[in-house]
Amino acid sequence: MEPLARILVLGSLNMDLAVTVPRLPRLGETVVGERLGRYPGGKGANQAVAAARLGGRVAMVGRVGADDFGPELVQNLTANGVDASGVLPDSTAATGAALIFVGPDGQNMIAVAPGANGRLDTADVERAVDRLRPGDMLVMQLETPMTVIRPAAAAARHAGARVVLNAAPAQRLDPELLDQIDALVVNEREAELLVVTDRLAGALDHEAAAVALRAMGPRIAVVTLGPAGSIFCDETGVHSVKPYPVTAIDATGAGDAFVGALAVGLANGLPTEAAMQLANAAGAAATTSLGAQVALPHLKDVHRLFGLDLSFSVQ
Repeated sequence: MEPLARILVLGSLNMDLAVTVPRLPRLGETVVGERLGRYPGGKGANQAVAAARLGGRVAMVGRVGADDFGPELVQNLTANGVDASGVLPDSTAATGAALIFVGPDGQNMIAVAPGANGRLDTADVERAVDRLRPGDMLVMQLETPMTVIRPAAAAARHAGARVVLNAAPAQRLDPELLDQIDALVVNEREAELLVVTDRLAGALDHEAAAVALRAMGPRIAVVTLGPAGSIFCDETGVHSVKPYPVTAIDATGAGDAFVGALAVGLANGLPTEAAMQLANAAGAAATTSLGAQVALPHLKDVHRLFGLDLSFSVQ
């Protein structure tokens, strides 16, 4: 088969500080936690590692701060097979950090301090696009400035690359940006923010959301449904993709595992539904351990857990 197209992630790197709690706190409430863990994270870095562990040829462009967290995050990317030469230190900012509460059912609450991630600019876009070749894939999220996302998507398409956008954290998106996207991935709440209007309020189910999202411009619109699986809409219509049941411990990295796996599947030339099956399996597997990147599955894990029969050979 042809060599796997390269996956380039332009995005965020954070150090995650996660505490397990007996239940998620309510507004104004203090809950005594059980243990504190420190894990490499950030949606961009998570998705890069997820894709690399599943066999993708992955490079990353981003920024870390001039502190102890930065080199640790870069070293972790390299250890996981990601080309981290595009991740540069920023002497004027701290490395991004996320504070995470994890409940007993694996659900979580997250607050992020962007730090150096918020300082990405046009120079970073140029560094990213210079690495792209026709057939490559640019993967982005919304933990970096929108002033970077828009030109990067347009430049990637101009270079002949495909664009995957994980529209998280949730915010509204310009039609000009959505028209540049090959695959848009959102969860239920993010989908609701993008498509629910006063006219549609109370009348939108998951299928309608996927249809409405695709009508905004992306070639494939994906809505992830957590333990219920996922749904996507492409030129052939709307399709549901079955979940892979697991006992969830921590859902922190599940969405990023999904996006990284989807990128690997599409880059390998899998049909969309097969790529979605791989993504569902990777997302489910990622919930079976505590932490984001440390819980991201390797290809052997999705085989072992689910017996997933993939029709491609990762090179």
